[in-house]
Amino acid sequence: MKKRGIFIKVFTYTTIFLFVIVCVTVGLFSQQFLSFYNTTQTQQLYTLYQTLHDQLLEKSKDEMIKVAEEFHSMNQSFAFYIRDGEGSVVFSTPGMDTSDDHIVGYHRIKMTVGAAYTLFAINRAASGANYSGLIQKSLLALVFMLTIAVAGAFLFARQMTNPIKRLANDTKKMAKLEDVSYLPKRNDEIGNLACDVHVMYNKLKETIAKLEDEILRVREMEEAQRYFFSAASHELKTPISATSVLLEGMLENLGEYKNHPKYLRECIKLMDAQTKIIYEILEIVSLNEGKIVPVPKKIEIQCMMGELLPHYQTLAEADGKRIVCDISDGETTLADPKMLKKALANIMLNAVQNTPKEGEIRVWTEPIADQYRLCVLNKGARIEDAVLPKLFDPFYRVDKARSGKDGRSGLGLTIVQKTLTAMEIEFALINTADGVLFWMDLPEI
Repeated sequence: MKKRGIFIKVFTYTTIFLFVIVCVTVGLFSQQFLSFYNTTQTQQLYTLYQTLHDQLLEKSKDEMIKVAEEFHSMNQSFAFYIRDGEGSVVFSTPGMDTSDDHIVGYHRIKMTVGAAYTLFAINRAASGANYSGLIQKSLLALVFMLTIAVAGAFLFARQMTNPIKRLANDTKKMAKLEDVSYLPKRNDEIGNLACDVHVMYNKLKETIAKLEDEILRVREMEEAQRYFFSAASHELKTPISATSVLLEGMLENLGEYKNHPKYLRECIKLMDAQTKIIYEILEIVSLNEGKIVPVPKKIEIQCMMGELLPHYQTLAEADGKRIVCDISDGETTLADPKMLKKALANIMLNAVQNTPKEGEIRVWTEPIADQYRLCVLNKGARIEDAVLPKLFDPFYRVDKARSGKDGRSGLGLTIVQKTLTAMEIEFALINTADGVLFWMDLPEI
């Protein structure tokens, strides 16, 4: 069976309720209406026949008959009769039935005339017409009241159910996560309900969006972890395999492997490379987990760079490269010295390794608002724009062979990214007309 809508239910219940009220009201007041009508008719009859009553007083029987005939001749529409004390009819208007059964249902008045006679007056025509008119008016009033009641029930039901039906439609859209507009403002319970539903829906959408972002972030983290462990396994597998080959050759005294001192030193180099990679991996893990907490201190930028540059000057000059530093004295910042030094060391090493031979590495600072922008430029270098973001991925190298023969672990820029992010220092690696530029914004103090 098809379910009835809330409008039909409210309209039906309201109509029935109002119909009962109207019927009860008519039933309660019908007797009062009839009593009032009868009283009015009786008063009218007394008024009409008062003149005849006064003329009949103190008259004899014959005189009464004469007066009655004269009154009737002047008022042909009036019906009346006179009885004596014994119940006999002394006078009656023509066509008048004086039996008590016949006059039931008509308005009748009885007026005592002296001690022995009684005047009975009836207005049958007026009585029937007025009574019929009263019935018609009463029925019209009842129909009118019922019409008003049904119209009011219809308006009330529509006024009550329209916002509820719209709210129900909105909730269906909400279930599908579709956009919905607010209902017109209402200062009642329905308005409060609609407002609460929309507030709940907006909060639900925000929660779902946050959950989706969180799921996406977790997936990215899981993907990054899978990539990290896969790359780390690949990086560690090669030196471990090489070390195993060297050790097996020495154990079997095969060929050149009989020169144990030489190949033991090779094994030590391979183990040192693995140890370095492991330490860097542990450092990245610690930065990811927030185990390394920055301890900001006042740092002189020129002094820190002066301590770092000599370590890379010799490496740069070996390939005909040169490092030019232009940092003014007195420029200070607030940062963790160890973490900042570690990041700068990796940046400088990356710059020296990726600058073309006979090239130049420029280091300088420039004021920006309340910060110093520390810049490191590899002049003449160029990296594809699509590759730049990938350089911060663990173990990523531009060459597809991902070889570690050049002494690079592929974790330098990853450590830089994690370290600067932990210290909340903005940075970027971009291509410029002069070369590849790495910059970081250090807070000025």
